[in-house]
Amino acid sequence: MTPKAGKTPKAAKPAALAPGTQPTAVGFLERLKTRQSDVEQAKYQRYFKTGEGDYGEGDFFMGVRMGEVFTLGKEFAAMHPEEIEKLLEQDIHEARAGAVKIMALQAQKKKTTDERRGDLYELYLRRHDRINNWDLVDLGAGNVVGGWLLDKPRDPLYELARSQNMWERRTAIVATSAFLREGQLDDTFAIAEILLHDKEDLIRKATGGWVRDAGRSSRERLLAFLDEHAATMPRTTLRYAIEHLGKEQRAYYLTLKDRVAPS
Repeated sequence: MTPKAGKTPKAAKPAALAPGTQPTAVGFLERLKTRQSDVEQAKYQRYFKTGEGDYGEGDFFMGVRMGEVFTLGKEFAAMHPEEIEKLLEQDIHEARAGAVKIMALQAQKKKTTDERRGDLYELYLRRHDRINNWDLVDLGAGNVVGGWLLDKPRDPLYELARSQNMWERRTAIVATSAFLREGQLDDTFAIAEILLHDKEDLIRKATGGWVRDAGRSSRERLLAFLDEHAATMPRTTLRYAIEHLGKEQRAYYLTLKDRVAPS
C-alpha cells in the first residue's frame, strides 16, 4: 500500500528472534534502536541526574521505555556472558539495563547451571564500572550477587559495603534481598550499620528501604535497630526505615531524631 503524500513511512522493526537463534549484543541493539522515543528521552533526562557533578554525570539515555527494555531482555535471555559484557560496554543506558536484566533472568532461572551463575556473579563484580546507576544495581544485585552468595560466605558484601564506589556500596545492601526472601535478616542489618552514615543520598535511601523490608519479617528486630540508631541516623534513612510503622511509632522515632543535631 502506497503511503499518503506528506507522510514518512515508519521503519520496519526487525523480526522477533527466531527460535534456536543465538542472541547477540548486536541483535539486541538493533531491536533497541527501533524503540527509541524523543519523548521518553526527555523524561529520562528529567528523572535521572546526568548533569555535571550529579550521580549520573555523562550517562546517555537513548529514550526507550524500561518496559520495552525488559521485554527485549526476556527475548534475549539466553545470551552468553561474553555477549552480555558487550552490552555492558555500551554508553547507552538502556543497553546496560538490558544486560543486567538478562543477567538477573538467567541467575533466577531454576535450570541455569551453577557454573553460569558463577560466571554472571563474576561478570557483575568485574564490570561494576558499567553497572553505574541506581536502577542498574537494583535490577541485578539481588538475583546475581545475593543469589550466588545465598549458600556461601557473605564476606564479599562487607568488602563492597566499605568500597569508595557508591554503586558498589549500594550493591552490598541491595544484594541482601536474596537473603530476606529466605528469612535471613542478619546481613541486612549488619550491612545497614556499616552504611548508616553514608554521605550519599542514594545509599541512605537504600539502607533505610532494606531495613524497612527486613522489618516485614521481624518487627521486633526492626524496632531494636531503630531504638539503637534512630536518634543519630540520617533523616532520609530513618524516614524510609519507619515508612510502614504506625503513625504513633513514626512520630516517636522522628522525635528521637529531633532531639539531636540534624545530620
